[in-house]
Amino acid sequence: MIFKSPIYLFFIPFVLALIYVFKKGQRPSRIVFPSSIIISQLGTTQKTRFRNVPHYLRAVSIVLIIIALSGPRAVSKETVQKQKGIDIVLAVDASGSMAAEDFNIGNKRVNRLQAVKNVVESFIKERTSDRIGLVAFAGLAYTVCPLTTDNLWLLKNLERIELGLIDDGTAIGSAIVSSLSRLKVSDAKSKVMILLTDGMNNAGKVDPIDAARVAEAFGIKIYTIGAGTKGYAPFPQYVFGRKVYTQRLSDLDEESLKKIADITGGKYFSATDIESLREVYEQIDELEKTEIEEFGYFEYEELFVWFLIGGMLLLAAEEILLNTLFFKIP
Repeated sequence: MIFKSPIYLFFIPFVLALIYVFKKGQRPSRIVFPSSIIISQLGTTQKTRFRNVPHYLRAVSIVLIIIALSGPRAVSKETVQKQKGIDIVLAVDASGSMAAEDFNIGNKRVNRLQAVKNVVESFIKERTSDRIGLVAFAGLAYTVCPLTTDNLWLLKNLERIELGLIDDGTAIGSAIVSSLSRLKVSDAKSKVMILLTDGMNNAGKVDPIDAARVAEAFGIKIYTIGAGTKGYAPFPQYVFGRKVYTQRLSDLDEESLKKIADITGGKYFSATDIESLREVYEQIDELEKTEIEEFGYFEYEELFVWFLIGGMLLLAAEEILLNTLFFKIP
């Protein structure tokens, strides 16, 4: 049991002391008898033996009322919440090669970007205690959403990433630098970048390996994901309003992605279909968890009413006893 205003409890000994002093200072009622022999023959009765009971009832009732004023309460539920606090930037390739439709969702063929957005959406929804940012890149890189805990806003910004919005190309170095600009000022103990691409660095002015070394200096870990079918992949084209597919060879640079991950203490993953892509993000989700225990109490049960009722009942009992069983004639 805990108290909302425990300061009231300090008044209890003073009140009891006052009651004691007041009781001691009272002059007992006297009746003059002509002979002490009469008194000696009366003996001690139950009434005289318990004559101080009303005073005890009053003292206890006052104590109970003071306890009620102090706001006693019981914790009806105790929780231990484990929160995971990590800053994560998701860097997503939105170059023209991401239009390859070599992924399937529900027996429907979708392009790589659609598949990635579908899986990233699930990843974001699972990370409720982390700050997550979003970077998209093609020939250039730009911040779609800064680090935030507002997952709804983050998901709305994820929807905005589309093919063709940026000059074509694959600027992996620029994507790392853009992500670094968000993470390097973070005060989080764990800072992570998840970079997904299906190609090789062929745009931008920053070398990806040099950018990775800068990330390592800032204590930022990079997980790299190579997405898409190895070898030839189907690319859609429209001829006279009809969708047809042409096969193009993938230019994924796995060696560079592995080196970027190794430099920063991360890991490289390959995702060739929607199932393996989901598994990759699930693995990263498991790898990047730092638990912080926070003890919390909630759902208090207020107990003051019971002490108040008890005090009032004892006061009523005192009044009844003083006017019946212990009634005195002055």
